[in-house]
Amino acid sequence: MEERIHYLFKRYLDNTCSQLELEEFLAYIHKAKSDEQLRQLIKKVYTDLKVNGNATYVDEKGRLVLNDADWMNTDEPEIQVKKSKIKTLAGIAAVVVITTGIWWVNKNNIIDKKGSVPVASLTKKLTDRSESKFILLEDSSRIWLNSSSSLEFPDQFDNTKREVFLTGEAYFDVKHADKIPFIIHTGNVSTTVLGTAFNIKAYPGQKNITISVSRGKVRITRKDGWETTLTKGQQLKVNEEGTEAAEKNIPAEKIAAWQQGNIVFDDEELQDIVSDMERIYNVSINVSHPALTGLRISTSFKREIGVEQALQVLCKLTDTELKQKDGVYTIQ
Repeated sequence: MEERIHYLFKRYLDNTCSQLELEEFLAYIHKAKSDEQLRQLIKKVYTDLKVNGNATYVDEKGRLVLNDADWMNTDEPEIQVKKSKIKTLAGIAAVVVITTGIWWVNKNNIIDKKGSVPVASLTKKLTDRSESKFILLEDSSRIWLNSSSSLEFPDQFDNTKREVFLTGEAYFDVKHADKIPFIIHTGNVSTTVLGTAFNIKAYPGQKNITISVSRGKVRITRKDGWETTLTKGQQLKVNEEGTEAAEKNIPAEKIAAWQQGNIVFDDEELQDIVSDMERIYNVSINVSHPALTGLRISTSFKREIGVEQALQVLCKLTDTELKQKDGVYTIQ
């Protein structure tokens, strides 16, 4: 974790953080208030980076500069916001955090999930199309939530199990805790771990739930009694209702490639690819011929190439043409 925090801190001070990296960095700062080990780790990274100066403030480029050597020893870091206009993403996010006192709590009403023990309070995090978020749970488990997704979790886990509820896609790096399993519920399918890293894709409307493991081991169960186990480098596509399940090995770099801005499709149906593209780029895409929707495609590209070039790649692979009218793309 020290290496990761060092990386984020350096990018933060250089004003080169992506939105997701910025959220992750600020989440560590927030968590450090109640986590002494993390607190000391951040102070060490802070010292290693040799940040100079004598005040903590948001500079003219919108960067949160933490220059007080004792900044982590106070309940609320003293932060002065310069009057210059902040234009950068980091500056906007920093101001939002500062104006809310940096430390925030987001609680919802009591929710009773069918088939699970009611919890006193659940927090719900949501992402829109073309948006992603980083979530740091109270047990120090880390979650990267992909576009058009939601995650519900209790404000505090009990001492017997850690349960969360996912709709959409997320990458989990679960903090190891002996005898306290971490369970992700996605409809009729549950994924259970003690401590590992893996990606789950479970969007409504898609035929399969896909679980890919990059470290450790997970157990997949379904309410009809079916279950299996996955280890590092394995991927499973399981149907939520029936008995269909397909398991294969997958290169580590393809697991949660979306975190690095890479879009990877490995033997996916065109209809599912189109749904992903609509979420990623926040656009509407039609496929004019129903016979095309079941075509299986393998391809990859950088998200930054944009929706039109990405769709041209799909058209080349399917021998089709791309049309656009009134903001709607059509593959025909």
